[in-house]
Amino acid sequence: MSSEPHALRERLITLAAAAGALLLFAAVLVQSGSGTKRGRDAPRPTTDEERAAGYHAAFAWLHAEGVHVVALRERLTALERRRDVPPTGNLLVETLPGVTGFGAGELQALDRWIRAGNAMLVLAALDDSPAWAAPRAALAPADVNLLTGLLFEPLRGDERRRTFPRAAEVSLLVPNGEHLYFEKVREAAAVSDRSWALRIPYSGFALELAHSRRSGAGVLWTRSLGAGRIVLSTLGSLFTNRTLALADNAQLLANVVAANVTLQGAVIFDDLRQGRGAVYDPGRFYRDPRLYATLSVLLALWLTWVLGSTRLRAPEDPGPAPGENDLLHATAGMLARVLGSAEAARSLLGHFLAAVPVACTPEGADVQLQRFEYLARHPRMSAAELEQLKSWYADAQLGRRVPLRRLQRLIARAERRLRS
Repeated sequence: MSSEPHALRERLITLAAAAGALLLFAAVLVQSGSGTKRGRDAPRPTTDEERAAGYHAAFAWLHAEGVHVVALRERLTALERRRDVPPTGNLLVETLPGVTGFGAGELQALDRWIRAGNAMLVLAALDDSPAWAAPRAALAPADVNLLTGLLFEPLRGDERRRTFPRAAEVSLLVPNGEHLYFEKVREAAAVSDRSWALRIPYSGFALELAHSRRSGAGVLWTRSLGAGRIVLSTLGSLFTNRTLALADNAQLLANVVAANVTLQGAVIFDDLRQGRGAVYDPGRFYRDPRLYATLSVLLALWLTWVLGSTRLRAPEDPGPAPGENDLLHATAGMLARVLGSAEAARSLLGHFLAAVPVACTPEGADVQLQRFEYLARHPRMSAAELEQLKSWYADAQLGRRVPLRRLQRLIARAERRLRS
């Protein structure tokens, strides 16, 4: 009866220790995960991002206004084969820099798609400094050149390397003159840090539509490409959740969409470039109830194993280590099971006879016979024991079975007599 309270107390201690270990693991996991997210994973400009850097507000607003909006989560080569958008009259929104590079096949498909009669709005973080652009800011000019054929270089006053400011600076986009994009638009705002200038167009002509009020440098251009059009802004945060409601940003976006998208056309946001692919959706993964059901089952199995199999008592003392006699007996037993009796008898007799002195004999003489003759002349050797040794020696040479224990005792007595 006294063992039952002790067993119950042991189970409760085990349960408390297991619960504590589980809570510690969860705390470390949550803390490390949140630290990683804060330190390295800045919010990206995607349509499902509801924080400052995302396009969720623009996506939802255009959809509410009856515009067909698409979150593209596959390569640009899919533009020509999608069935949910018409072949022409669409606007693709590309935000740079991205976390996924452009392949040669994508650039060729994009060029054909624009020339067929579509438009592309490129929002490159060159003159502004959103947090998501900082790790890959150096790649933005090269990506702009790949997509638009336009080459940008820093203004002379900003050619030195600068860090992103701690306090956000607002840059105002001001129209250069009347244009369809600027109907009811006086200015647009973005968070800015640097200034760039268009140096060498790849081909054709790029029309500067607006400039920065702070630096006077151009920040919005347009150029034709076949039957389509490219619109480029060096303000990457122009239409994000943070800035869409500032100044006339929303009106500017509405004008660009109205000028480039037909009634059946769509506004396509390239989410894949910012790390949102169609194959993996982390939000959907964590919203799946099967995840928590699986975790619950695993937790129940773990607790069952801990409470049913774990013991807190110290292991029992296995006892003293084996001594020399024990090791000797174990080794002898192993050899006895491996060696035949005739082979063991030959070894015992060989060691014994090797210690018997023998006179110098001519080459080819029987040495063992001389040793037996020496034993026969020895005054302390019994004739009966000598005959027994000869008999067992003959049996061992012929491979017959020999009683090893009796042979060992006989050899031991003979050795004592020879030494005395």
